[in-house]
Formats: sequence, structure tokens, C-alpha cells
Amino acid sequence: MQNKYYAKTMRNAVKKLRLETDKEVAAVSYPQVVSMIDRLAKKNIIHANKAANLKSSLALHINKI
Repeated sequence: MQNKYYAKTMRNAVKKLRLETDKEVAAVSYPQVVSMIDRLAKKNIIHANKAANLKSSLALHINKI
């Protein structure tokens, strides 16, 4: 149950970051989201490759803004 909560919280944070249109705001929140993703990967709540793919896609999104 607790793992489900953390995974859902991470998904909401990723969604919020993807919907962000201001580059400065996105650049500020990116390290927090990456930290959250890394913690979940470390605890095996999400797979390490999924974490890497999420971080990569978010970085590309921020650079496109």
C-alpha cells in the first residue's frame, strides 16, 4: 500500500513537470522530481531502467521548452 502511494505521488510529480510551460520553474522542480525517482528506484518500487528513461525524457522536455 505504501509503495503504491509513493509510485502515484511520483507519477503526479512527473505529470506536473511535463505540463509545465515555464522553463525556469521546470528547471527548479526537475532536481526534486529526479531525487524522488532515484529514491523509488533504489527501493525497487520502480525498475532502474524505468527511472533512467523517466529522467532522460524529462531532461529532454525541459531542454525543448
